[in-house]
Amino acid sequence: MPTPPTSPSLKLALLPLALLLLLLAINVALFEDSAIEGPNQIALILAGVMAALIGLRHGASWVVLQDGMLKVVFIALMPILMLLLIGAMASTWMVSGIVPTLIVMGLKLADPAWFYAAAALVCAIVSTAVGSSWTTAATIGVAMMATGEGLGMSLPVTAGAVISGAYFGDKLSPLSDTTNLASGVCGVDLFHHVRYLFLTTVPSFLIALALFIALGLTHTADGRIAQSAEMINAINTSVHTSAWLLLVPLLVVIAIIRKMPALPLMLFATLLGTLCSLLFQSELVYQIGGSEDWIGLYRGLTATIVSETSIVTGNAFSDDLLSTSGMAGMLNTIWLILCAVVFGGLMEASGCLSSLLTGLNRLVRGPTSLVATTSGTCGVLNLTASEQYLTLLIAGRMYPELYKKYGLTPRNLSRTLEDSGTVTSVLVPWNTCGAYHATVLGVGTLTYLPFCFFNLISPLMTVLVMRFGWKVEHIAGSEQPPHTDPVPVREGERAL
Repeated sequence: MPTPPTSPSLKLALLPLALLLLLLAINVALFEDSAIEGPNQIALILAGVMAALIGLRHGASWVVLQDGMLKVVFIALMPILMLLLIGAMASTWMVSGIVPTLIVMGLKLADPAWFYAAAALVCAIVSTAVGSSWTTAATIGVAMMATGEGLGMSLPVTAGAVISGAYFGDKLSPLSDTTNLASGVCGVDLFHHVRYLFLTTVPSFLIALALFIALGLTHTADGRIAQSAEMINAINTSVHTSAWLLLVPLLVVIAIIRKMPALPLMLFATLLGTLCSLLFQSELVYQIGGSEDWIGLYRGLTATIVSETSIVTGNAFSDDLLSTSGMAGMLNTIWLILCAVVFGGLMEASGCLSSLLTGLNRLVRGPTSLVATTSGTCGVLNLTASEQYLTLLIAGRMYPELYKKYGLTPRNLSRTLEDSGTVTSVLVPWNTCGAYHATVLGVGTLTYLPFCFFNLISPLMTVLVMRFGWKVEHIAGSEQPPHTDPVPVREGERAL
């Protein structure tokens, strides 16, 4: 059995991460939005190579490093399959008329002044009902992005509103896998965990809503809003829109509430979209297939699912809005995810990740710094392990004894994991969550990041709640230390 490596020094462990961040910054400067199409993947591979070399230098065998990569690649298989099916679903929902119907309704009803806040609130309601930020972004989120673009709203701000709402439910819903994972790894009852989350989640979301309202009220339309009637006419001329098509998203929501597993759910949604394409848009399917026979029908349906498809309306803006890329459009994201999880696996197998986390533990001086350190650990794990579930699992296993030492119940740890680990994963371009949402919403991770107000506020809120001792739950009978960390006494000084 191969022996595990010794942990490298903190300075050495930081080198792969520093190299990665440097290369990513260079890629953004040189390639801008096309950095995801190869340059960022190369950066992750080179940083992984550096981590592997450090591991080999400290006693790791190639077998250990290879096993580390294979373990995390296996974890990434589910997100990869989800991406492929969501690409298929998004395309069939577009060609079938489901998304165009939602766009037309949104253009008729949406008020630009309140649009950002409404997008965040609607996505929060949907994600709480379904328990999934990914599903919320791929369905109602896509419709919100298209509606926002039609109204002339800022796409980065709209993406930030969609993500803020989507992660409200992902973090709080009892149906969410991360909510169940965070409570389970800490040994906390699920509904006790959810109730305790309200203390930080609701204030964070209310602040985010206020910021979105402020941005909406100060927004100046760029002239596109005047073209809404023209766009609606162009869409209705080229695609059959109908309120009956809204039954499909309703059926999908019902399936989610009844806890249908994610992969069958996406397949179910794709099949419904395909069926509606046949029933409502047969002429369009024949057009895509190139002939009006069963061969054209088969070609049209297959092309819709797997490749780029455009609905020609005669309105240039509507044409851009109604274009889809199918499964093939997800391949760059899948490539990025594979490179990212390989980098994360090599960081863990080489011992670099262990050194980084040990360095973070030295920062703990009291309850407040413990929560801040837990939050920082989640950030480092989302940067290096590149997978949300690994972040929650590793951080959840690291800190139980320290929380017990300071008289804090496990609910404080499970809440901090959600406040920091769950919501910040989407802010990292090479994390599975960041790569996914950037692809689905069509906005780069670093572009929407400044406007993910809920995701940015949540880690700060969890530290502030501990700092001021607001309804902090202590272990019964334990000595309750002050929530402000003691000031360390320098060598040679005397504490007064």
